[in-house]
Amino acid sequence: MISLAGARAGVTLAEPPPTVARPPRLLDQVRDTIGTLHYSRRTEEAYLGWIRRYILFHGKRHPETMGADEIGRFLTHLAIGRRLSASSQNQALSAVLFLYREVLRKDITWVENVVRAKPTRRLPVVLTREEVGAILAQLRGTSRLMATLLYGSGLRLLECVRLRVKDLDLARGELVVREGKGSKDRITMLPATVRVPLAAHLERVKRQYEQARRAGDGRVLLPHALARKYPNAEREWAWQFVFPASRLTRERETGRLFRHHLHESVLQRAVKEAVRRAGIAKPATCHTLRHSFATHLLEAGYDIRTVQELLGHRDVSTTMIYTHVLNRGGKGVLSPADRL
Repeated sequence: MISLAGARAGVTLAEPPPTVARPPRLLDQVRDTIGTLHYSRRTEEAYLGWIRRYILFHGKRHPETMGADEIGRFLTHLAIGRRLSASSQNQALSAVLFLYREVLRKDITWVENVVRAKPTRRLPVVLTREEVGAILAQLRGTSRLMATLLYGSGLRLLECVRLRVKDLDLARGELVVREGKGSKDRITMLPATVRVPLAAHLERVKRQYEQARRAGDGRVLLPHALARKYPNAEREWAWQFVFPASRLTRERETGRLFRHHLHESVLQRAVKEAVRRAGIAKPATCHTLRHSFATHLLEAGYDIRTVQELLGHRDVSTTMIYTHVLNRGGKGVLSPADRL
């Protein structure tokens, strides 16, 4: 250490070297870009996974040094070496193209010499009304209420767990799905059979929320930048999740504690066990209840355009797949054996 007297005698004090800001890592750049474009957390996880696999496949080379040829070899490997489905291969392609176009700002216009996985068109698994009733009879409490919403409102699993109090209208018998698939909002029906148990459920959730508020907590995660635009909204009852998690979660960006929605795996496990106990020999899942909702509406004679709007399909051709599984025999044709 140089003394003050030494400094007065002409000794030059060495200045600390300037700190050089390191550029963000590639995957951090991907996260930031996805956040800027308001993509979902699920999309972020999927894209990051495919980008990691793309980089590892090419021996950890930086994507800046690669291009269309390397993308083509990676996609061919997925189709031949890994035997992935066409949908998984398309998701991998979307992730890699996102990396080049949105993050690295390199235009990849065409990828040649790619062996593509053959797309398959499979009919959805559909339950009868009796089978739906048997599954619901095996469920209790919150799991039964959520499963009834999947079947009675045609909700996707994530749409159900992400419901907020403000999205329910018990008096009008409807609910609003916010930012469904494709970031689209829609209105669908709220079954009359769930209104009383749903009101009782909301009373229990509100007591939990008020107890948390008295303890200085009660925050809930808000979408996008609403927490900055409405600083008090995260503690308001209207923004609370209808199906909240039992434990608090720490936010990745700020480190604050907040209450998230119930994890979707809770209902997935409950429905899987209910199908087993009901003795149903079909690969039924939570999404099967949505398929059954659409099919049963068409069987009841409702217009396919109405069903399309309730499901939130962009194209009616997507909804038309349910016309192939209506309970009318093969394509609605009476078998000649039944005329004997």
